[in-house]
Amino acid sequence: MAEWFGAPIMEKLINTGFQYLRDQVIWQKGMKEELERLRENHPKMQAVVDYASRQEQMGDQNSALNEWLWQLRDAIDEADDVLDDLDYMKLEKQLTKDKKQRKKLKAVVKKLDRVSTSVDTFLYLVKDSNQEHQEQQLERETGSLPTNVLIGRDKQKDYVMQWLRKPSNEEDQALVNGTDLYRNISLLSIVGHGGMGKTTLLQHVYEDEMTKEFDLKMWVCVSNNFDVKKVIADMLQSLKMERPSCDTLDALQNSLRTEIMSKKFLLVLDDIWEEEENHDISKWEKVLAPLAYGKIGSRILITTRMDSVAMTIAKVIKKKTEIFRLEGLEEDQCLWLLNSHAFADVENPNDYKRLRSIAGEIVKRLFGSPLAAKVIGGVLNSSLDERHWTKVLNSDFVSPTLEQNAIFLILRLSYMFLPKHLQNCFAFCSIFRQDHCFDKDDLVRM
Repeated sequence: MAEWFGAPIMEKLINTGFQYLRDQVIWQKGMKEELERLRENHPKMQAVVDYASRQEQMGDQNSALNEWLWQLRDAIDEADDVLDDLDYMKLEKQLTKDKKQRKKLKAVVKKLDRVSTSVDTFLYLVKDSNQEHQEQQLERETGSLPTNVLIGRDKQKDYVMQWLRKPSNEEDQALVNGTDLYRNISLLSIVGHGGMGKTTLLQHVYEDEMTKEFDLKMWVCVSNNFDVKKVIADMLQSLKMERPSCDTLDALQNSLRTEIMSKKFLLVLDDIWEEEENHDISKWEKVLAPLAYGKIGSRILITTRMDSVAMTIAKVIKKKTEIFRLEGLEEDQCLWLLNSHAFADVENPNDYKRLRSIAGEIVKRLFGSPLAAKVIGGVLNSSLDERHWTKVLNSDFVSPTLEQNAIFLILRLSYMFLPKHLQNCFAFCSIFRQDHCFDKDDLVRM
């Protein structure tokens, strides 16, 4: 409920509406006092609404506050309708002649005024919340860790590296039988729930010294906007460090074939999201066709959440489906990761025994997800205050009933703890499609 009021449109609507009403105050001199009170109470109302939004996201409910919010929303909706009518009448140059519109204007002002006079009842909640936040901020500043640390995945990395090194039975057979179009390629699929660290694992594999044995390396993020020409163009860009000038499918395929001809390559296709009902095997045939010209020993690594994706690609290149399933971290490893973020830049973390105990309870609910540990650790890092940590522990976002594929509920915590103006900026980014590379200056202007 409160999230509706947190939208930037609310502030714009009220400011525009109040300005419009002030311009027309000559109509109804009796509205002057109401308008002055509305102007005075407007920032108070916004502060209470912002507070309510934060509390609702944390699962805290206040029935009296919730009732007031509904009254406020109802009053704003009515004011919005009247303002629309007034704008129309102004365009038609009939505004000063319509007594009915004057009455409506007076009514919505009075209604908003009545609601706004109750805002003082809830201001103590905002003041207490702000004081607690200020105390927490004075205690310490936020910090971050380098992102190039691979925690708890040494065995998994070793497995992938050994797979890259060893000749497979299929490769041995390919030396004898040359009829298989994709005889020079081996495929390994890394499958796991979101937030398990599939991409991070392969980033460390991709940058390992051993991969210099490959003549060519390509990294492509496929994501859920799978487009044949885009994927091939991304492969070429990964190789040549520039976007290909050609744009037809045939030209892109021929260009990629020329680049990898008789060369041993390593290709990572990261984050393939396609749902099973949307699988179109012909699209993958078009993407993978140029790769058939690579040298024996070439490798393809993919990351996905779905076995069906791994099976589809294996079917295209006529390989046995080989899946390496990435499970959650061991609890002690996950706790170490969470603590490394929660106590970042803290000289003596062991001094915070109570907080470390709470962290131990939190980590039991994260299913070993490295991403969840980092996110929750960052949220905890904003304050070394027991009240703050207990609130996170008891929130719905860290729930014993949380399913492993519900990582987005945990990610929402990091959004919730952003300052209000940054929440609005972040939400605005949703106008871009996933993986879109936008210019920051363009975004600021928008």
